[in-house]
Amino acid sequence: MRTTRVIIGLCVATALFAAGCGTTEEAGGNEPAASGGEPVTVTDSRGKEVKLDAPAKRVAVTEWNAAEYLVSLGVMPTAVSDIKGYGQWSSAAPLDDTPKDIGTRGEPSIDTLGSLDLDLVVVTDSLTEGALEQVEAKIPVIVINGGDAKDSIGSMFANIDLIAKATGTEDKAAQLKSEFDTKLAEGKAEVDKLGATGEKVAFADAWVDSGTVSIRPFVKGSLVADVFARIGLESPWQMEGDPVYGLAQADVEGLTKLGDVHFWYMANESEGDAFADALANNAIWKNLPFVKNGKVERLPDSLWMFGGPRSMEQYVDAAIDALKA
Repeated sequence: MRTTRVIIGLCVATALFAAGCGTTEEAGGNEPAASGGEPVTVTDSRGKEVKLDAPAKRVAVTEWNAAEYLVSLGVMPTAVSDIKGYGQWSSAAPLDDTPKDIGTRGEPSIDTLGSLDLDLVVVTDSLTEGALEQVEAKIPVIVINGGDAKDSIGSMFANIDLIAKATGTEDKAAQLKSEFDTKLAEGKAEVDKLGATGEKVAFADAWVDSGTVSIRPFVKGSLVADVFARIGLESPWQMEGDPVYGLAQADVEGLTKLGDVHFWYMANESEGDAFADALANNAIWKNLPFVKNGKVERLPDSLWMFGGPRSMEQYVDAAIDALKA
């Protein structure tokens, strides 16, 4: 995870998670496909039509957001990249013990994929050079893009709709959207009840590299910040994020521009807590208004910042709990 975050923090265009749009239509005659179900054609983020004999049942994914999408749609993935890491960072849609591990997210094992009798592989554009072509030579592949900071929530659901069409789970996708909208409405009502509507919340994560704390603000356009905005909480970050994920870069000195806001952050037991540990004796950190006034909250572990509706619903709950703390 640290490697992935460093890449995102330093390279704006790196894709961690995805959004795409697709269409489903009959690809042949009126006869059902041999594997059960009508043929399906979807158009992935490349604009490429991907034809399946029937809705995919055995699906491998190379990114964790796609794994969460599938589980949330009622399809347990046949294979997932870095299953241990997924379990450490995403609790919203847990895997059972059936998926096979296919290696790293950027470079899955081609041999393992080829041995699993798959109907479909869902990948992002963060695969290492040449990996996509190797996978696609053996198995149908849907490529999903990174997000869109202009409409992060819409991009998330466009991505879900694409995968739902490929797996024949459109009804479940509609249910996910309805439940998500309900959760946001409930969260907004609770924020208002607490008298917190309009309060400013700076959300970030951080890591330590060679003794230096690198801070990654989730500014307007990031999925988490946009979910917070939908329940009535404003982002105070006065910086522009990357056009895909709405992520920016800062150091501890940069936090002095925030003022007396709520400062919420993510950490993980697998990597430690850069704010509580590395900055514990930092004079600048200790004198920030939100630190002195006790407005710093570490949100619960294993809430995937780049996940799907289930992860974002967890963030709504975490926000309410933090406001009550």
